[in-house]
Amino acid sequence: MALENIGASNRNDEFYRYKMPMMVTKTEGKGNDIKTNIVNNVDIAKALGRPASYTTKYFGCQLGAQSKFDEKTGTSIVNGSHSTPKLTSLLEAFIKRYVQCYGCGNPETEIIIINTTKIQMVNLKCAACGYISECDIRDKLTTFILKNPPDAKKEAKDKKAMRRAEKERLKEGEAADEAHKKLKKKAPSNGKEQPSSKAYKNHASDENIIPKHLENAHEVDDDDDDDDGIQWQTDTSREAAEKRMKEQLSAATADMVMLSVKKEEEKSLVQEMKEYLKKGLPLSQLKMFISSLSEPPQDVIDALFNALFDGVGKEILKQVMKKKKYLVAATQEEGSQMHLLNSIGSFCGKSGNEEAAKEVAQVLMALYDEDIVEEEFVLEWYQRGPSGVDKSSPVWKNVKPFVVWLQSVEFESEEED
Repeated sequence: MALENIGASNRNDEFYRYKMPMMVTKTEGKGNDIKTNIVNNVDIAKALGRPASYTTKYFGCQLGAQSKFDEKTGTSIVNGSHSTPKLTSLLEAFIKRYVQCYGCGNPETEIIIINTTKIQMVNLKCAACGYISECDIRDKLTTFILKNPPDAKKEAKDKKAMRRAEKERLKEGEAADEAHKKLKKKAPSNGKEQPSSKAYKNHASDENIIPKHLENAHEVDDDDDDDDGIQWQTDTSREAAEKRMKEQLSAATADMVMLSVKKEEEKSLVQEMKEYLKKGLPLSQLKMFISSLSEPPQDVIDALFNALFDGVGKEILKQVMKKKKYLVAATQEEGSQMHLLNSIGSFCGKSGNEEAAKEVAQVLMALYDEDIVEEEFVLEWYQRGPSGVDKSSPVWKNVKPFVVWLQSVEFESEEED
């Protein structure tokens, strides 16, 4: 069965983990009795985590035609002749309104019904970012959902099947990666072998013979250079500079000096990063530029994040998705994902960035979906906390629903194993 990504905005993302079957329809009957049968509507609804009666009813409401779903046979019928592309576009609208989170766009949402004498509401609670989306009460399908709430047990079963399918797809991807690595290892190099030292000596010409006094001099130099494999050099890292500074100054004076130096370094590094980004050079060169900087990796990623999103507050999610290519290029080295998470926490936790802190869970969800940050690093980051951000920061409160969702997914995967 052919699969496609859930949501029109994710259609071209080949690595998107949430998928559903492509719609198959069949026109039946003639004349006034003509009708359209959505053959695999049950499979589509299962992939979306919604009852098949909801999608069938939505088609009927939007097309102004009678529709019926038979629970026993699993048949979905809409009166009239309707093309597959037309029904597919309506399905995309259904997904946007009744499946995807209005905040982060994740399709793993739960329908929450509030039906009292005073209030009647249908909400979608996102399992990833915790955002609660409010469905339009004026929509006919919303009224239908209020009268026909989903079966909680069946919905939980469908979610489990959805997660199992996701796990299988991840395993297939890991197996493909391993096979690709093995092929790279087996691939021959240039095909040229370096001549051994013995063969080189046997075939050395008279011109390569070194006089004895020069040979002895080389031996002395070699002994001096070897020095048991120890390489002597001056440590220019910030930690070493701080140590040397504190040895020369009193404790109070040293702290004051190093604080001012650190602020100046951070400011100059951010400015240097901004000037580089203004040049509009290819992304392939960004990695080389980052590697060429002498500052610690965490300071470099902090500077990059601040340079990219300086002054951004309320719409940080939108800006992160717009500039995600820079984050992908900067997180190729080992440990760089943790540096990026620390930078996000520090940036959103700063005074004056309260609006950015509100969207931190959605930002992490988006980066997780794009495979820029992985689950294990997010959980580790949350447990120990990024340096420079206080535990009472609103970042931790806002990011908690996303972390809880990640932990539940990990627990269910281990349970299924």
